[in-house]
Amino acid sequence: MTNVLFVHQNFPGQFGSVASALHARGDRVVALGGVTARELPGIPLYRWSSARGSTPGLFTPATRAEADFIRGAATVAAADSLARKGFSPDVIVAHPGWGESLFLKEIWPDARVLLLGELIYRTAGGDVGFDPEFDQADLAEKVRVHSKNASQLLAYAFADLIICPTGFQAASFPASFQPLIRIIHEGVDATVARPRAKDRISLPSGKSVTRENGVITYVSRTLESQRGFHVFLRAIPTVLAACPNAEVVIVGEDRRLGYGPAPADGRTWKAVLLEEVGDKLDSSRVHFTGRIPHSALIDLFSISTAHVYYTYPFVLSWSLLEAMACECLIVASDTPPVRDAICAGREGILLPFFDVEALSGTLAEALVQPIQFEPLRKQARARILADFNAAAGTASWLAAIDELSPASRAVGSAVGP
Repeated sequence: MTNVLFVHQNFPGQFGSVASALHARGDRVVALGGVTARELPGIPLYRWSSARGSTPGLFTPATRAEADFIRGAATVAAADSLARKGFSPDVIVAHPGWGESLFLKEIWPDARVLLLGELIYRTAGGDVGFDPEFDQADLAEKVRVHSKNASQLLAYAFADLIICPTGFQAASFPASFQPLIRIIHEGVDATVARPRAKDRISLPSGKSVTRENGVITYVSRTLESQRGFHVFLRAIPTVLAACPNAEVVIVGEDRRLGYGPAPADGRTWKAVLLEEVGDKLDSSRVHFTGRIPHSALIDLFSISTAHVYYTYPFVLSWSLLEAMACECLIVASDTPPVRDAICAGREGILLPFFDVEALSGTLAEALVQPIQFEPLRKQARARILADFNAAAGTASWLAAIDELSPASRAVGSAVGP
């Protein structure tokens, strides 16, 4: 039996399937999380809390590091309390993005550390500076972005293993960390994310949309430019004009803060874009749902004629993989990390990110001639089953944890060099 501690501000986060699988096979599993963490059956959850926030007026590039150190100090205090209760992990599995894992070795110096490698921020070759319309990073902004890596890199320096979900994410790490990296995507549950026998669904507004009329779908956590919301919405008037029965369903929260830059005038991206193109949209056929339950999202994917996924070079969304598992026709931006999941013309259609006309033309074609794209739908699900299946991802994660366990180390010591 291996003692495993999971550390994630929003536990279970990416660790849900792995933590549950460890518990199911008889390992002792404990979690440390923040106020938003959720319990999993059979896994004790302890929470860290901090009595203070960031220092007002702090030197801007140091703000993120200070916040991470504060969280790290709060987490290690909670870890000390846990240790006094007799728990000692053999392996610590953590998301280092908010600083929680920074000081845990001070409590358990012999524990092996496996860290999720989500992304190292870059001022070139990533999301920063990608979109010239909204993101012109000056030197001060580049310094701020680069400084966001301070606590992450400190945490990775003491890791025994780093697991990155995609090749794009792994490539963001400096060369010195590459020997520690394995590429393992946690995957999506293809037994849940699969086509359902649906021809019609009801939206939160009470409006029904049908497969027969043609349905364009788009999902983004907060309707943000980083996920191409501006390109998508600018393409829609032409699509609606060309396909008078088609409907568009947009899932996501109308919030100002999300990934990437927020509008400079204090509004949300939805407000900005509706001011630009709203008078060209038929509001009776464009539906903003806000957040919807996961089951409703799978129902929506099941009637989708084409699903649009655009992103700056950034972390790949679970929603794309679930849409692929539901056999959606994927119309996506030709950007990393999309290329880690889709080969153009095989599992989906990849288009230049900023080409609004290419997007509107492709969507109109998909609505008019849906049958010709059936092979791409089938290949999309096949790719998920082969490379992004949760069962395989969990098995690979378990194997990585087992390599760090005392039993594995004892075998290696017995065998010798």
